[in-house]
Amino acid sequence: MIGTHELKKRDFYLKKLIGFRDTEPVKVVTGIRRCGKSSLLKLMVLHLRESGVAADQILEMNFESYEFRDMTEESLYRYVKERVPAGRRIYLFFDEIQRICGWENAVNAFRVDFDCDIYVTGSNAWLLSSEYSTYLSGRCVEIRMLPLSFREFLDFNGFSVRESESAFGGTRLQILGANGEYYDPKEAFAAYLRFGGMPGIADVGLDQEKAFALLEGIYSTVVVRDVMEREKRKGVRQINDPSLLRRIILFLADNIGSSVSISSIGNTLASAGLLEERGRKGAPSAHTVQNYIGALLENYFFYEARRFDVKGKEYLRTLGKYYIVDVGLRNYLLGISDRDRGHILENIVYLELLRRGYDVAVGKVGEREVDFVAVKAGEKKYYQVTESMQSEEVRERELAPLRRISDQYEKIVLSLDPDPIAGYEGIRSVWLIGWLLRE
Repeated sequence: MIGTHELKKRDFYLKKLIGFRDTEPVKVVTGIRRCGKSSLLKLMVLHLRESGVAADQILEMNFESYEFRDMTEESLYRYVKERVPAGRRIYLFFDEIQRICGWENAVNAFRVDFDCDIYVTGSNAWLLSSEYSTYLSGRCVEIRMLPLSFREFLDFNGFSVRESESAFGGTRLQILGANGEYYDPKEAFAAYLRFGGMPGIADVGLDQEKAFALLEGIYSTVVVRDVMEREKRKGVRQINDPSLLRRIILFLADNIGSSVSISSIGNTLASAGLLEERGRKGAPSAHTVQNYIGALLENYFFYEARRFDVKGKEYLRTLGKYYIVDVGLRNYLLGISDRDRGHILENIVYLELLRRGYDVAVGKVGEREVDFVAVKAGEKKYYQVTESMQSEEVRERELAPLRRISDQYEKIVLSLDPDPIAGYEGIRSVWLIGWLLRE
Protein backbone atom coordinates (compact mmCIF):
# COMPACT_ATOMS: atom_id res chain seq x y z
CA MET A 1 0.00 0.00 0.00
CA ILE A 2 1.25 3.48 -0.88
CA GLY A 3 1.80 5.61 2.17
CA THR A 4 -0.06 8.91 2.09
CA HIS A 5 3.18 10.82 2.64
CA GLU A 6 4.40 9.60 -0.74
CA LEU A 7 1.35 10.74 -2.68
CA LYS A 8 1.69 13.82 -4.85
CA LYS A 9 -1.40 15.77 -5.77
CA ARG A 10 -3.16 15.35 -9.10
CA ASP A 11 -5.93 17.82 -8.32
CA PHE A 12 -7.12 18.11 -11.91
CA TYR A 13 -8.11 14.44 -11.97
CA LEU A 14 -9.05 14.13 -8.30
CA LYS A 15 -11.65 16.89 -8.66
CA LYS A 16 -13.25 14.92 -11.47
CA LEU A 17 -13.50 11.82 -9.32
CA ILE A 18 -14.87 13.80 -6.38
CA GLY A 19 -17.44 15.36 -8.68
CA PHE A 20 -18.79 11.88 -9.51
CA ARG A 21 -18.68 10.58 -5.93
CA ASP A 22 -21.85 8.75 -4.82
CA THR A 23 -23.32 8.79 -8.33
CA GLU A 24 -24.51 5.67 -10.13
CA PRO A 25 -21.92 5.46 -12.94
CA VAL A 26 -18.86 3.27 -12.46
CA LYS A 27 -15.84 5.56 -12.51
CA VAL A 28 -13.30 4.16 -15.00
CA VAL A 29 -9.80 5.68 -14.90
CA THR A 30 -7.85 4.86 -18.07
CA GLY A 31 -4.36 5.69 -19.30
CA ILE A 32 -0.96 4.27 -20.11
CA ARG A 33 0.68 2.15 -17.44
CA ARG A 34 2.57 4.13 -14.75
CA CYS A 35 0.87 7.45 -15.52
CA GLY A 36 -0.51 7.70 -11.96
CA LYS A 37 -3.84 5.83 -11.99
CA SER A 38 -3.10 3.82 -8.82
CA SER A 39 -2.02 6.94 -6.96
CA LEU A 40 -5.19 8.69 -8.07
CA LEU A 41 -7.27 5.95 -6.46
CA LYS A 42 -5.20 6.35 -3.27
CA LEU A 43 -5.87 10.08 -3.33
CA MET A 44 -9.59 9.41 -3.63
CA VAL A 45 -9.44 6.97 -0.72
CA LEU A 46 -7.65 9.61 1.34
CA HIS A 47 -10.35 12.13 0.44
CA LEU A 48 -13.07 9.71 1.59
CA ARG A 49 -11.34 9.07 4.91
CA GLU A 50 -10.85 12.78 5.51
CA SER A 51 -14.56 13.34 4.80
CA GLY A 52 -15.58 10.84 7.50
CA VAL A 53 -16.00 7.53 5.64
CA ALA A 54 -15.14 4.60 7.95
CA ALA A 55 -12.29 2.24 7.08
CA ASP A 56 -14.60 -0.78 6.75
CA GLN A 57 -16.58 1.06 4.07
CA ILE A 58 -13.55 1.20 1.75
CA LEU A 59 -12.23 -1.85 -0.08
CA GLU A 60 -9.05 -1.57 -2.19
CA MET A 61 -7.88 -4.34 -4.51
CA ASN A 62 -4.89 -4.21 -6.86
CA PHE A 63 -5.10 -7.13 -9.27
CA GLU A 64 -1.40 -7.01 -10.04
CA SER A 65 -0.84 -8.15 -6.45
CA TYR A 66 0.18 -11.77 -5.95
CA GLU A 67 -2.62 -12.01 -3.37
CA PHE A 68 -5.25 -11.97 -6.13
CA ARG A 69 -3.37 -13.92 -8.82
CA ASP A 70 -5.86 -16.81 -8.94
CA MET A 71 -9.01 -14.80 -8.48
CA THR A 72 -11.97 -15.38 -10.83
CA GLU A 73 -15.15 -13.37 -11.32
CA GLU A 74 -16.94 -15.76 -8.92
CA SER A 75 -14.31 -15.54 -6.19
CA LEU A 76 -14.11 -11.76 -6.66
CA TYR A 77 -17.87 -11.53 -6.05
CA ARG A 78 -17.64 -13.67 -2.93
CA TYR A 79 -14.63 -11.72 -1.63
CA VAL A 80 -16.48 -8.41 -1.91
CA LYS A 81 -19.81 -9.74 -0.61
CA GLU A 82 -18.15 -10.95 2.59
CA ARG A 83 -16.85 -7.43 3.24
CA VAL A 84 -19.94 -5.32 2.55
CA PRO A 85 -20.90 -3.56 5.82
CA ALA A 86 -24.53 -4.05 6.82
CA GLY A 87 -26.75 -1.06 6.13
CA ARG A 88 -23.94 1.17 4.88
CA ARG A 89 -22.44 2.09 1.54
CA ILE A 90 -19.17 0.48 0.47
CA TYR A 91 -16.62 2.18 -1.76
CA LEU A 92 -14.91 -0.29 -4.11
CA PHE A 93 -11.53 0.46 -5.67
CA PHE A 94 -10.30 -2.04 -8.29
CA ASP A 95 -6.85 -1.38 -9.79
CA GLU A 96 -5.96 -2.99 -13.17
CA ILE A 97 -9.17 -4.97 -13.04
CA GLN A 98 -8.90 -6.17 -16.64
CA ARG A 99 -6.56 -8.90 -15.40
CA ILE A 100 -9.62 -10.77 -14.03
CA CYS A 101 -11.38 -12.73 -16.77
CA GLY A 102 -15.07 -11.83 -16.70
CA TRP A 103 -14.55 -8.90 -14.35
CA GLU A 104 -17.38 -6.96 -16.00
CA ASN A 105 -19.90 -9.56 -14.79
CA ALA A 106 -18.79 -9.08 -11.20
CA VAL A 107 -18.76 -5.27 -11.41
CA ASN A 108 -22.25 -5.24 -12.88
CA ALA A 109 -23.44 -7.56 -10.08
CA PHE A 110 -21.95 -5.27 -7.41
CA ARG A 111 -23.79 -2.33 -8.91
CA VAL A 112 -27.10 -4.22 -8.85
CA ASP A 113 -26.77 -6.14 -5.56
CA PHE A 114 -25.05 -3.71 -3.17
CA ASP A 115 -25.17 -0.10 -2.05
CA CYS A 116 -21.79 0.78 -3.51
CA ASP A 117 -19.72 3.38 -5.30
CA ILE A 118 -17.28 1.79 -7.76
CA TYR A 119 -13.92 3.03 -9.07
CA VAL A 120 -11.77 0.98 -11.47
CA THR A 121 -8.56 1.52 -13.42
CA GLY A 122 -7.16 -0.16 -16.49
CA SER A 123 -4.27 0.28 -18.91
CA ASN A 124 -6.16 -0.34 -22.12
CA ALA A 125 -9.20 0.99 -23.93
CA TRP A 126 -10.76 -2.46 -24.00
CA LEU A 127 -12.25 -1.51 -20.62
CA LEU A 128 -14.75 0.60 -22.52
CA SER A 129 -15.21 -1.73 -25.48
CA SER A 130 -18.54 -2.93 -26.77
CA GLU A 131 -18.32 -6.03 -24.55
CA TYR A 132 -18.06 -3.88 -21.42
CA SER A 133 -20.73 -1.37 -22.44
CA THR A 134 -23.13 -4.26 -23.06
CA TYR A 135 -23.01 -5.12 -19.37
CA LEU A 136 -23.18 -1.60 -17.97
CA SER A 137 -25.48 -0.13 -20.63
CA GLY A 138 -23.72 3.23 -20.55
CA ARG A 139 -23.63 3.43 -16.75
CA CYS A 140 -19.97 4.37 -16.58
CA VAL A 141 -17.90 7.51 -16.89
CA GLU A 142 -14.33 7.58 -18.17
CA ILE A 143 -11.58 9.67 -16.59
CA ARG A 144 -8.74 9.73 -19.12
CA MET A 145 -5.42 10.14 -17.37
CA LEU A 146 -2.24 11.37 -19.04
CA PRO A 147 1.36 11.78 -17.86
CA LEU A 148 2.24 15.01 -16.07
CA SER A 149 1.54 18.39 -17.62
CA PHE A 150 4.39 20.90 -17.57
CA ARG A 151 2.92 22.51 -14.45
CA GLU A 152 2.56 19.13 -12.72
CA PHE A 153 6.12 18.22 -13.77
CA LEU A 154 7.38 21.29 -11.93
CA ASP A 155 5.28 20.54 -8.86
CA PHE A 156 6.38 16.90 -8.69
CA ASN A 157 10.03 17.95 -8.86
CA GLY A 158 9.78 20.53 -6.09
CA PHE A 159 9.32 23.71 -8.15
CA SER A 160 6.56 26.29 -8.00
CA VAL A 161 5.41 28.98 -10.41
CA ARG A 162 5.46 32.65 -9.41
CA GLU A 163 3.82 35.42 -11.41
CA SER A 164 4.78 38.97 -10.52
CA GLU A 165 4.48 42.50 -11.85
CA SER A 166 7.35 43.44 -14.10
CA ALA A 167 9.16 46.72 -13.48
CA PHE A 168 8.77 47.37 -17.21
CA GLY A 169 5.03 46.79 -17.33
CA GLY A 170 2.95 43.63 -17.58
CA THR A 171 3.70 40.45 -15.66
CA ARG A 172 6.47 37.88 -15.69
CA LEU A 173 6.67 34.21 -14.81
CA GLN A 174 9.45 32.71 -12.72
CA ILE A 175 10.14 29.20 -11.47
CA LEU A 176 11.01 28.94 -7.78
CA GLY A 177 13.04 25.93 -6.65
CA ALA A 178 12.93 24.23 -3.26
CA ASN A 179 16.34 25.82 -2.60
CA GLY A 180 14.85 29.30 -2.90
CA GLU A 181 16.55 29.96 -6.23
CA TYR A 182 14.63 31.37 -9.21
CA TYR A 183 14.93 29.73 -12.62
CA ASP A 184 14.13 30.86 -16.13
CA PRO A 185 10.91 29.19 -17.39
CA LYS A 186 12.72 28.36 -20.65
CA GLU A 187 15.29 26.34 -18.69
CA ALA A 188 12.53 24.45 -16.88
CA PHE A 189 10.68 23.79 -20.14
CA ALA A 190 13.85 22.42 -21.72
CA ALA A 191 14.00 19.89 -18.86
CA TYR A 192 10.37 18.92 -19.50
CA LEU A 193 11.14 18.36 -23.18
CA ARG A 194 14.07 16.17 -22.18
CA PHE A 195 12.58 14.06 -19.38
CA GLY A 196 8.88 14.04 -20.24
CA GLY A 197 6.03 13.68 -17.80
CA MET A 198 5.98 10.14 -16.43
CA PRO A 199 5.45 10.60 -12.66
CA GLY A 200 8.19 8.11 -11.74
CA ILE A 201 10.83 10.53 -13.02
CA ALA A 202 10.32 12.62 -9.88
CA ASP A 203 11.24 9.59 -7.75
CA VAL A 204 14.57 8.95 -9.50
CA GLY A 205 15.41 12.64 -9.95
CA LEU A 206 16.30 14.63 -13.04
CA ASP A 207 19.15 12.32 -13.95
CA GLN A 208 19.26 11.15 -17.57
CA GLU A 209 20.61 7.66 -16.96
CA LYS A 210 18.12 6.89 -14.19
CA ALA A 211 15.26 8.42 -16.14
CA PHE A 212 15.98 6.30 -19.23
CA ALA A 213 16.18 3.18 -17.06
CA LEU A 214 12.72 3.96 -15.71
CA LEU A 215 11.34 4.70 -19.18
CA GLU A 216 12.83 1.45 -20.50
CA GLY A 217 10.87 -0.43 -17.86
CA ILE A 218 7.65 1.35 -18.76
CA TYR A 219 8.19 0.72 -22.47
CA SER A 220 8.91 -2.97 -21.95
CA THR A 221 5.91 -3.42 -19.68
CA VAL A 222 3.52 -1.71 -22.07
CA VAL A 223 4.79 -3.54 -25.15
CA VAL A 224 5.21 -7.02 -23.66
CA ARG A 225 2.45 -7.18 -21.07
CA ASP A 226 -0.19 -4.81 -22.35
CA VAL A 227 0.18 -5.15 -26.11
CA MET A 228 1.44 -8.68 -26.68
CA GLU A 229 -0.47 -10.40 -23.87
CA ARG A 230 -3.62 -8.42 -24.53
CA GLU A 231 -4.26 -10.53 -27.60
CA LYS A 232 -3.98 -13.75 -25.58
CA ARG A 233 -6.62 -12.54 -23.13
CA LYS A 234 -8.99 -11.69 -25.92
CA GLY A 235 -8.30 -14.98 -27.66
CA VAL A 236 -7.19 -13.32 -30.89
CA ARG A 237 -3.45 -13.57 -31.53
CA GLN A 238 -2.93 -10.71 -33.97
CA ILE A 239 0.24 -9.23 -32.44
CA ASN A 240 2.79 -12.02 -32.77
CA ASP A 241 5.93 -10.30 -34.10
CA PRO A 242 7.66 -8.17 -31.44
CA SER A 243 10.32 -7.04 -33.92
CA LEU A 244 7.71 -5.65 -36.32
CA LEU A 245 5.88 -4.03 -33.43
CA ARG A 246 9.06 -2.24 -32.33
CA ARG A 247 9.75 -1.06 -35.89
CA ILE A 248 6.26 0.40 -36.13
CA ILE A 249 6.68 2.09 -32.74
CA LEU A 250 9.98 3.64 -33.85
CA PHE A 251 8.43 4.76 -37.14
CA LEU A 252 5.47 6.44 -35.45
CA ALA A 253 7.70 8.01 -32.78
CA ASP A 254 9.97 9.41 -35.49
CA ASN A 255 7.00 10.79 -37.43
CA ILE A 256 4.87 12.43 -34.74
CA GLY A 257 2.84 15.25 -36.20
CA SER A 258 3.34 14.05 -39.78
CA SER A 259 0.53 12.82 -41.99
CA VAL A 260 0.78 9.04 -42.06
CA SER A 261 -0.78 6.60 -44.48
CA ILE A 262 -1.28 3.14 -42.95
CA SER A 263 -0.80 1.50 -46.35
CA SER A 264 2.61 3.11 -46.81
CA ILE A 265 4.18 2.26 -43.43
CA GLY A 266 4.97 -1.38 -44.24
CA ASN A 267 6.41 -0.43 -47.64
CA THR A 268 8.54 2.30 -46.04
CA LEU A 269 9.98 -0.11 -43.46
CA ALA A 270 10.65 -2.76 -46.09
CA SER A 271 12.29 -0.37 -48.56
CA ALA A 272 14.57 0.92 -45.81
CA GLY A 273 15.67 -2.66 -45.12
CA LEU A 274 14.39 -2.50 -41.53
CA LEU A 275 12.62 -5.86 -41.62
CA GLU A 276 15.37 -8.00 -43.12
CA GLU A 277 16.88 -9.18 -39.83
CA ARG A 278 13.79 -11.31 -39.21
CA GLY A 279 13.90 -12.83 -42.67
CA ARG A 280 10.56 -11.27 -43.59
CA LYS A 281 9.86 -11.40 -47.31
CA GLY A 282 8.14 -8.28 -48.51
CA ALA A 283 6.23 -5.66 -46.59
CA PRO A 284 3.52 -6.49 -44.03
CA SER A 285 0.01 -5.86 -45.25
CA ALA A 286 -1.87 -2.68 -44.42
CA HIS A 287 -4.27 -4.85 -42.39
CA THR A 288 -1.38 -6.17 -40.27
CA VAL A 289 0.03 -2.68 -39.72
CA GLN A 290 -3.43 -1.42 -38.79
CA ASN A 291 -3.78 -4.18 -36.18
CA TYR A 292 -0.43 -3.29 -34.62
CA ILE A 293 -1.21 0.43 -34.53
CA GLY A 294 -4.65 -0.32 -33.14
CA ALA A 295 -3.05 -2.22 -30.26
CA LEU A 296 -0.74 0.73 -29.52
CA LEU A 297 -3.67 3.15 -29.54
CA GLU A 298 -5.69 0.82 -27.34
CA ASN A 299 -2.90 0.81 -24.76
CA TYR A 300 -2.50 4.59 -24.92
CA PHE A 301 1.07 4.52 -26.23
CA PHE A 302 0.03 6.71 -29.15
CA TYR A 303 -2.97 8.91 -29.85
CA GLU A 304 -4.49 9.49 -33.27
CA ALA A 305 -5.58 12.94 -34.43
CA ARG A 306 -8.03 12.59 -37.30
CA ARG A 307 -8.28 15.18 -40.06
CA PHE A 308 -11.26 17.52 -40.09
CA ASP A 309 -12.42 19.52 -43.10
CA VAL A 310 -13.10 22.92 -41.56
CA LYS A 311 -15.25 24.18 -44.43
CA GLY A 312 -17.02 20.89 -45.14
CA LYS A 313 -17.45 20.27 -41.38
CA GLU A 314 -16.70 16.55 -41.63
CA TYR A 315 -13.99 14.13 -40.60
CA LEU A 316 -11.80 12.69 -43.35
CA ARG A 317 -10.75 9.07 -43.55
CA THR A 318 -7.23 9.57 -44.84
CA LEU A 319 -3.88 10.75 -43.54
CA GLY A 320 -4.32 11.11 -39.81
CA LYS A 321 -1.50 12.08 -37.48
CA TYR A 322 -0.10 10.25 -34.48
CA TYR A 323 1.29 11.69 -31.25
CA ILE A 324 3.19 9.79 -28.58
CA VAL A 325 1.85 9.77 -25.01
CA ASP A 326 5.09 11.15 -23.56
CA VAL A 327 8.06 12.95 -25.14
CA GLY A 328 10.39 11.35 -22.59
CA LEU A 329 9.49 7.93 -24.01
CA ARG A 330 10.23 9.28 -27.48
CA ASN A 331 13.66 10.46 -26.31
CA TYR A 332 14.32 7.01 -24.83
CA LEU A 333 13.39 5.35 -28.14
CA LEU A 334 15.11 7.73 -30.57
CA GLY A 335 17.69 9.58 -28.50
CA ILE A 336 17.64 13.25 -27.58
CA SER A 337 17.90 15.62 -30.53
CA ASP A 338 16.84 19.14 -31.43
CA ARG A 339 15.69 18.02 -34.87
CA ASP A 340 11.98 18.00 -35.50
CA ARG A 341 11.49 20.41 -32.61
CA GLY A 342 8.36 21.87 -34.18
CA HIS A 343 6.59 18.50 -34.12
CA ILE A 344 7.72 17.90 -30.54
CA LEU A 345 6.06 21.18 -29.53
CA GLU A 346 2.94 20.07 -31.42
CA ASN A 347 2.96 16.85 -29.40
CA ILE A 348 3.12 18.82 -26.14
CA VAL A 349 0.22 21.07 -27.18
CA TYR A 350 -1.89 18.14 -28.43
CA LEU A 351 -1.62 16.34 -25.07
CA GLU A 352 -2.34 19.56 -23.16
CA LEU A 353 -5.52 20.13 -25.15
CA LEU A 354 -6.62 16.58 -24.35
CA ARG A 355 -5.94 17.24 -20.65
CA ARG A 356 -8.13 20.32 -20.82
CA GLY A 357 -11.00 18.24 -22.10
CA TYR A 358 -11.00 19.12 -25.79
CA ASP A 359 -11.71 16.82 -28.69
CA VAL A 360 -8.77 17.52 -30.98
CA ALA A 361 -8.46 17.10 -34.73
CA VAL A 362 -6.09 18.29 -37.46
CA GLY A 363 -7.80 20.97 -39.52
CA LYS A 364 -7.90 20.92 -43.34
CA VAL A 365 -8.56 24.31 -44.95
CA GLY A 366 -8.49 23.80 -48.70
CA GLU A 367 -4.93 22.73 -49.47
CA ARG A 368 -3.62 24.15 -46.23
CA GLU A 369 -3.62 22.78 -42.71
CA VAL A 370 -4.34 24.06 -39.20
CA ASP A 371 -2.41 22.15 -36.56
CA PHE A 372 -5.38 21.66 -34.23
CA VAL A 373 -9.10 22.22 -34.14
CA ALA A 374 -10.08 21.95 -30.45
CA VAL A 375 -13.77 21.54 -29.52
CA LYS A 376 -15.39 21.35 -26.09
CA ALA A 377 -19.06 21.85 -25.14
CA GLY A 378 -19.85 24.13 -28.06
CA GLU A 379 -16.56 26.01 -27.73
CA LYS A 380 -14.11 25.83 -30.62
CA LYS A 381 -10.54 27.09 -30.97
CA TYR A 382 -7.99 26.88 -33.78
CA TYR A 383 -4.29 26.48 -32.93
CA GLN A 384 -1.06 26.79 -34.87
CA VAL A 385 2.17 25.72 -33.14
CA THR A 386 5.62 26.91 -34.19
CA GLU A 387 9.02 27.57 -32.64
CA SER A 388 9.10 31.21 -33.65
CA MET A 389 7.13 33.81 -35.58
CA GLN A 390 10.15 36.06 -36.15
CA SER A 391 10.62 35.06 -39.78
CA GLU A 392 8.27 36.67 -42.29
CA GLU A 393 8.14 33.40 -44.24
CA VAL A 394 7.11 31.43 -41.14
CA ARG A 395 4.51 34.06 -40.18
CA GLU A 396 2.88 33.79 -43.58
CA ARG A 397 2.90 30.00 -43.47
CA GLU A 398 1.32 29.85 -40.00
CA LEU A 399 -1.21 32.63 -40.49
CA ALA A 400 -2.40 31.77 -44.00
CA PRO A 401 -4.70 28.84 -43.09
CA LEU A 402 -6.16 30.71 -40.11
CA ARG A 403 -6.98 33.70 -42.30
CA ARG A 404 -8.96 31.43 -44.61
CA ILE A 405 -11.32 30.35 -41.80
CA SER A 406 -14.35 32.63 -41.92
CA ASP A 407 -16.07 31.74 -38.64
CA GLN A 408 -15.70 33.83 -35.49
CA TYR A 409 -14.10 31.22 -33.21
CA GLU A 410 -10.79 32.08 -31.55
CA LYS A 411 -7.62 31.59 -33.57
CA ILE A 412 -4.30 31.28 -31.74
CA VAL A 413 -0.63 30.90 -32.70
CA LEU A 414 1.55 29.37 -29.97
CA SER A 415 5.30 29.96 -30.18
CA LEU A 416 8.41 30.03 -28.02
CA ASP A 417 8.87 33.74 -28.68
CA PRO A 418 9.06 35.23 -25.14
CA ASP A 419 7.47 38.54 -26.17
CA PRO A 420 5.22 37.74 -29.12
CA ILE A 421 3.34 40.42 -31.01
CA ALA A 422 -0.11 40.54 -29.42
CA GLY A 423 -1.92 39.50 -32.56
CA TYR A 424 -2.26 39.56 -36.32
CA GLU A 425 -5.58 40.76 -37.73
CA GLY A 426 -7.61 39.18 -34.97
CA ILE A 427 -5.35 36.11 -34.62
CA ARG A 428 -3.85 35.92 -31.11
CA SER A 429 -0.13 35.29 -30.70
CA VAL A 430 0.68 33.59 -27.39
CA TRP A 431 3.87 32.50 -25.63
CA LEU A 432 3.66 28.71 -25.49
CA ILE A 433 5.39 28.31 -22.12
CA GLY A 434 3.10 30.87 -20.50
CA TRP A 435 0.06 29.15 -22.06
CA LEU A 436 1.12 25.86 -20.48
CA LEU A 437 1.69 27.42 -17.06
CA ARG A 438 -1.19 29.88 -16.82
CA GLU A 439 -4.28 28.24 -18.30
